[in-house]
Amino acid sequence: MSSEAGTEAASKSERAYAAIKEKILGGEYTPGYRLVLAKLAGDLGFSVVPVREAIRRLEAENFVTFERNVGATVAGIDPTEYLYTMQTLGIVEGAATALSAPLITPADIARARAVNAQMRESLEHFDPVRFTALNLEFHSILFENCPNPHILDLVHRGWNRLQALRSSTFSYVPGRASDSVNEHEALLQLLEAGADADTVEHAARAHRAATLNAYLARSGPEKPARPPLATTY
Repeated sequence: MSSEAGTEAASKSERAYAAIKEKILGGEYTPGYRLVLAKLAGDLGFSVVPVREAIRRLEAENFVTFERNVGATVAGIDPTEYLYTMQTLGIVEGAATALSAPLITPADIARARAVNAQMRESLEHFDPVRFTALNLEFHSILFENCPNPHILDLVHRGWNRLQALRSSTFSYVPGRASDSVNEHEALLQLLEAGADADTVEHAARAHRAATLNAYLARSGPEKPARPPLATTY
Protein backbone atom coordinates (compact mmCIF):
# COMPACT_ATOMS: atom_id res chain seq x y z
CA MET A 1 0.00 0.00 0.00
CA SER A 2 1.35 3.43 -0.93
CA SER A 3 1.82 6.06 1.76
CA GLU A 4 -0.97 8.11 0.18
CA ALA A 5 -3.37 5.16 0.28
CA GLY A 6 -2.36 4.44 3.85
CA THR A 7 -3.04 8.03 4.86
CA GLU A 8 -6.46 7.93 3.21
CA ALA A 9 -7.36 4.69 5.01
CA ALA A 10 -6.23 6.17 8.34
CA SER A 11 -8.31 9.27 7.66
CA LYS A 12 -11.42 7.19 6.96
CA SER A 13 -10.83 5.14 10.09
CA GLU A 14 -10.48 8.34 12.14
CA ARG A 15 -13.69 9.76 10.66
CA ALA A 16 -15.55 6.51 11.30
CA TYR A 17 -14.25 6.47 14.88
CA ALA A 18 -15.36 10.06 15.48
CA ALA A 19 -18.80 9.51 13.95
CA ILE A 20 -19.55 6.33 15.91
CA LYS A 21 -18.21 7.74 19.17
CA GLU A 22 -20.35 10.86 18.75
CA LYS A 23 -23.48 8.73 18.39
CA ILE A 24 -22.55 6.71 21.48
CA LEU A 25 -21.90 9.80 23.60
CA GLY A 26 -24.98 11.53 22.21
CA GLY A 27 -27.18 8.63 23.24
CA GLU A 28 -28.25 7.61 19.73
CA TYR A 29 -26.38 4.32 20.16
CA THR A 30 -27.48 3.16 23.59
CA PRO A 31 -25.89 0.41 25.76
CA GLY A 32 -26.47 -2.95 24.10
CA TYR A 33 -26.95 -1.47 20.62
CA ARG A 34 -25.48 -3.82 17.99
CA LEU A 35 -22.84 -2.23 15.81
CA VAL A 36 -23.24 -4.06 12.49
CA LEU A 37 -20.17 -3.36 10.37
CA ALA A 38 -21.91 -3.53 6.99
CA LYS A 39 -24.68 -1.17 8.06
CA LEU A 40 -22.29 1.30 9.67
CA ALA A 41 -20.10 1.24 6.57
CA GLY A 42 -23.12 1.88 4.35
CA ASP A 43 -24.35 4.74 6.55
CA LEU A 44 -20.90 6.35 6.53
CA GLY A 45 -20.17 5.69 2.88
CA PHE A 46 -16.99 3.74 3.67
CA SER A 47 -15.84 0.19 3.16
CA VAL A 48 -15.96 -2.19 6.11
CA VAL A 49 -12.20 -1.96 6.74
CA PRO A 50 -11.98 1.53 8.31
CA VAL A 51 -15.17 0.89 10.27
CA ARG A 52 -13.67 -2.31 11.70
CA GLU A 53 -10.57 -0.35 12.75
CA ALA A 54 -12.76 2.27 14.39
CA ILE A 55 -14.69 -0.39 16.31
CA ARG A 56 -11.44 -1.97 17.52
CA ARG A 57 -10.29 1.41 18.80
CA LEU A 58 -13.60 2.02 20.57
CA GLU A 59 -13.37 -1.45 22.11
CA ALA A 60 -9.91 -0.63 23.46
CA GLU A 61 -11.37 2.53 25.04
CA ASN A 62 -14.24 0.52 26.65
CA PHE A 63 -16.97 2.14 24.57
CA VAL A 64 -17.68 -1.15 22.80
CA THR A 65 -17.69 -4.81 23.81
CA PHE A 66 -17.34 -7.82 21.54
CA GLU A 67 -19.03 -11.16 22.19
CA ARG A 68 -18.82 -14.37 20.21
CA ASN A 69 -21.97 -15.01 18.14
CA VAL A 70 -23.22 -11.52 18.96
CA GLY A 71 -20.58 -9.18 17.58
CA ALA A 72 -19.82 -5.64 18.65
CA THR A 73 -22.27 -3.85 20.92
CA VAL A 74 -22.22 -0.54 22.78
CA ALA A 75 -20.91 -1.17 26.29
CA GLY A 76 -23.13 -0.54 29.28
CA ILE A 77 -22.28 1.30 32.45
CA ASP A 78 -20.31 -0.79 34.91
CA PRO A 79 -21.77 0.18 38.32
CA THR A 80 -18.58 -0.65 40.18
CA GLU A 81 -16.42 1.38 37.81
CA TYR A 82 -18.88 4.26 38.13
CA LEU A 83 -18.76 4.02 41.92
CA TYR A 84 -14.98 4.14 42.10
CA THR A 85 -14.69 6.87 39.47
CA MET A 86 -17.19 9.11 41.26
CA GLN A 87 -15.54 8.54 44.63
CA THR A 88 -12.13 9.44 43.24
CA LEU A 89 -13.45 12.42 41.32
CA GLY A 90 -15.20 13.70 44.43
CA ILE A 91 -11.89 13.76 46.31
CA VAL A 92 -9.67 15.27 43.60
CA GLU A 93 -12.23 17.69 42.20
CA GLY A 94 -13.08 18.88 45.70
CA ALA A 95 -9.40 19.60 46.30
CA ALA A 96 -9.00 21.30 42.91
CA THR A 97 -12.03 23.52 43.53
CA ALA A 98 -10.74 24.50 46.97
CA LEU A 99 -7.30 25.36 45.56
CA SER A 100 -8.92 27.32 42.73
CA ALA A 101 -11.15 29.32 45.05
CA PRO A 102 -8.73 32.22 45.76
CA LEU A 103 -8.06 32.54 42.02
CA ILE A 104 -11.68 32.54 40.84
CA THR A 105 -12.66 36.02 39.64
CA PRO A 106 -16.06 37.73 39.65
CA ALA A 107 -16.09 37.16 35.88
CA ASP A 108 -15.64 33.42 36.47
CA ILE A 109 -18.52 33.45 38.95
CA ALA A 110 -20.71 35.26 36.44
CA ARG A 111 -19.82 32.74 33.73
CA ALA A 112 -20.56 29.79 35.99
CA ARG A 113 -23.86 31.32 37.08
CA ALA A 114 -24.85 31.84 33.42
CA VAL A 115 -24.14 28.18 32.69
CA ASN A 116 -26.13 27.15 35.75
CA ALA A 117 -29.01 29.31 34.50
CA GLN A 118 -28.97 27.33 31.24
CA MET A 119 -29.07 24.14 33.27
CA ARG A 120 -32.07 25.43 35.22
CA GLU A 121 -33.87 26.40 32.01
CA SER A 122 -33.19 22.97 30.51
CA LEU A 123 -35.07 21.26 33.34
CA GLU A 124 -38.39 22.09 31.67
CA HIS A 125 -37.61 19.98 28.59
CA PHE A 126 -35.00 17.73 30.10
CA ASP A 127 -32.17 16.43 27.92
CA PRO A 128 -29.72 14.49 30.13
CA VAL A 129 -26.93 14.55 27.53
CA ARG A 130 -27.04 18.35 27.17
CA PHE A 131 -27.44 18.77 30.92
CA THR A 132 -24.35 16.65 31.51
CA ALA A 133 -22.32 18.72 29.03
CA LEU A 134 -23.40 21.93 30.78
CA ASN A 135 -22.56 20.32 34.11
CA LEU A 136 -18.97 19.72 32.99
CA GLU A 137 -18.76 23.29 31.69
CA PHE A 138 -19.95 24.62 35.05
CA HIS A 139 -17.51 22.58 37.11
CA SER A 140 -14.62 23.30 34.75
CA ILE A 141 -14.95 27.01 35.51
CA LEU A 142 -14.54 26.21 39.20
CA PHE A 143 -11.62 23.80 39.02
CA GLU A 144 -9.58 24.95 35.99
CA ASN A 145 -7.79 27.63 38.04
CA CYS A 146 -6.26 24.93 40.23
CA PRO A 147 -2.53 25.79 40.52
CA ASN A 148 -1.53 22.17 41.16
CA PRO A 149 -1.13 20.52 37.72
CA HIS A 150 -1.02 17.01 39.16
CA ILE A 151 -4.39 17.36 40.88
CA LEU A 152 -5.84 19.03 37.80
CA ASP A 153 -4.65 16.14 35.65
CA LEU A 154 -6.41 13.69 37.95
CA VAL A 155 -9.63 15.70 37.67
CA HIS A 156 -9.43 15.61 33.88
CA ARG A 157 -8.81 11.87 33.99
CA GLY A 158 -11.86 11.41 36.19
CA TRP A 159 -14.15 13.32 33.85
CA ASN A 160 -12.72 11.45 30.86
CA ARG A 161 -13.39 8.20 32.67
CA LEU A 162 -17.00 9.20 33.23
CA GLN A 163 -17.29 10.02 29.53
CA ALA A 164 -15.97 6.57 28.66
CA LEU A 165 -18.61 5.09 30.97
CA ARG A 166 -21.20 7.23 29.17
CA SER A 167 -22.32 8.20 32.57
CA SER A 168 -25.07 10.71 32.48
CA THR A 169 -26.33 9.90 35.94
CA PHE A 170 -29.17 12.25 35.14
CA SER A 171 -30.48 9.71 32.61
CA TYR A 172 -31.07 7.33 35.51
CA VAL A 173 -32.08 9.84 38.18
CA PRO A 174 -33.48 12.89 36.37
CA GLY A 175 -34.91 14.15 39.66
CA ARG A 176 -31.33 14.72 40.84
CA ALA A 177 -30.85 17.46 38.21
CA SER A 178 -32.89 20.09 40.05
CA ASP A 179 -31.04 19.48 43.33
CA SER A 180 -27.74 19.66 41.45
CA VAL A 181 -28.56 23.11 40.07
CA ASN A 182 -29.45 24.37 43.56
CA GLU A 183 -26.20 22.97 44.97
CA HIS A 184 -24.29 24.75 42.20
CA GLU A 185 -25.75 28.06 43.31
CA ALA A 186 -24.82 27.29 46.92
CA LEU A 187 -21.23 26.63 45.81
CA LEU A 188 -21.11 29.94 43.96
CA GLN A 189 -22.39 31.78 47.03
CA LEU A 190 -19.63 30.22 49.14
CA LEU A 191 -17.02 31.34 46.62
CA GLU A 192 -18.47 34.86 46.47
CA ALA A 193 -18.39 35.07 50.26
CA GLY A 194 -14.71 34.07 50.35
CA ALA A 195 -15.32 30.86 52.29
CA ASP A 196 -12.22 29.07 53.53
CA ALA A 197 -10.71 26.20 51.55
CA ASP A 198 -12.01 23.46 53.88
CA THR A 199 -15.58 24.71 53.57
CA VAL A 200 -15.38 24.90 49.77
CA GLU A 201 -13.82 21.45 49.51
CA HIS A 202 -16.41 19.92 51.82
CA ALA A 203 -19.27 21.44 49.79
CA ALA A 204 -17.78 20.30 46.46
CA ARG A 205 -17.26 16.77 47.73
CA ALA A 206 -20.72 16.59 49.28
CA HIS A 207 -22.20 17.71 45.95
CA ARG A 208 -20.42 14.90 44.10
CA ALA A 209 -21.37 12.37 46.80
CA ALA A 210 -25.04 13.35 46.53
CA THR A 211 -25.04 12.52 42.82
CA LEU A 212 -23.34 9.18 43.47
CA ASN A 213 -25.76 8.33 46.28
CA ALA A 214 -28.75 9.15 44.07
CA TYR A 215 -27.45 6.73 41.45
CA LEU A 216 -26.79 3.99 44.03
CA ALA A 217 -30.28 4.40 45.50
CA ARG A 218 -31.80 4.19 42.00
CA SER A 219 -29.78 1.11 41.01
CA GLY A 220 -31.28 -0.82 43.92
CA PRO A 221 -30.31 -4.49 44.14
CA GLU A 222 -28.03 -4.17 41.11
CA LYS A 223 -25.74 -1.70 42.84
CA PRO A 224 -22.18 -2.75 43.67
CA ALA A 225 -21.81 -5.14 46.58
CA ARG A 226 -19.18 -3.00 48.28
CA PRO A 227 -20.54 0.02 50.15
CA PRO A 228 -19.38 3.44 48.98
CA LEU A 229 -16.39 4.91 50.74
CA ALA A 230 -16.87 8.17 52.58
CA THR A 231 -16.57 11.13 50.21
CA THR A 232 -17.34 13.84 52.74
CA TYR A 233 -15.66 14.76 55.99
